[in-house]
Amino acid sequence: MDARWISLLLLLLVACGKESLVGERADELPPFDSLWNYDDPSGTEMRFRELLPKARASSDHAYTAELLTQIARAQGLQQKFSEADATLDEVDAMLTPEMKTAKVRSRLERGRVLNSSRKSEASLPVFRDALQLAQESGLEYYAVDAAHMLGIAAKGKESLNWNEEAIRLAEAAKDLKTRRWLGPLYNNTGWTYFDMGQYSEALKLFERDIEFRKQGGKNVEIGIARWSAAKMYRHLGRVEESLKLQTELLSDPDRQNNDAEGYTREEIAECLLLLKRPDEAAPHFARAWELLHNDPWLSRDEPDRLARLKKLSGV
Repeated sequence: MDARWISLLLLLLVACGKESLVGERADELPPFDSLWNYDDPSGTEMRFRELLPKARASSDHAYTAELLTQIARAQGLQQKFSEADATLDEVDAMLTPEMKTAKVRSRLERGRVLNSSRKSEASLPVFRDALQLAQESGLEYYAVDAAHMLGIAAKGKESLNWNEEAIRLAEAAKDLKTRRWLGPLYNNTGWTYFDMGQYSEALKLFERDIEFRKQGGKNVEIGIARWSAAKMYRHLGRVEESLKLQTELLSDPDRQNNDAEGYTREEIAECLLLLKRPDEAAPHFARAWELLHNDPWLSRDEPDRLARLKKLSGV
């Protein structure tokens, strides 16, 4: 869950940070990518749907198709997978050869729906198709997105290879906005190493992410990179260092009354437990459970983890 949640958040921060890629139509229709609130996919879907009649009434069918891909994305984030597929079916039915960006975005969102609905193997050829289409069309931002998603959906060494390919593409990108992918990619690659049990290698990637973020990243992005590094400290036996950093992060305004606070509390509690301070750990476990137990992704994918939080909290 750590990797999925962090990867998603960082991906969405990249998307929020870029200007709309339909800016050439901004005088007629608003840049819909700027309407995203990834903490509220339901509200975002509603905003997109409010814009949809105006888009349909225009002659800009490519804009409408791209808008629909993001409606599908919002549906997928709500685990409304059948509805997302139906929306993407509508997009695919309206595509014409010149709608290159819309076609790539449709393939990306189809792949994301498959991956999020536990069909990661089926998502791989879809993401590979999106990557090829993006590269053929000179859409380097979406090419990196596709390689990045292949890194998430693939397993083990294949995942690592795709993450490294995504980093290579981002580092070679001419577009500065595309280069902003490097932070999430460093983070994703670190989590791939973590899943392989290579904590020292993971830490190196998270430290690269921290340095990259310091060059102009947002506070929340820097915090994610530091949290990830601190978790590696714990797994490497550097528990006091991990506890110190997680405690510092807990005071950050971006980590108040949200999932980020929940994951930070969980790490603090795990550190205290390792330091044989269970009484101090219990309230942190309790707060983590309070903040995380309603997370639909965590409930679906890691119920044992939630059960552990509840048990150790004494709730």
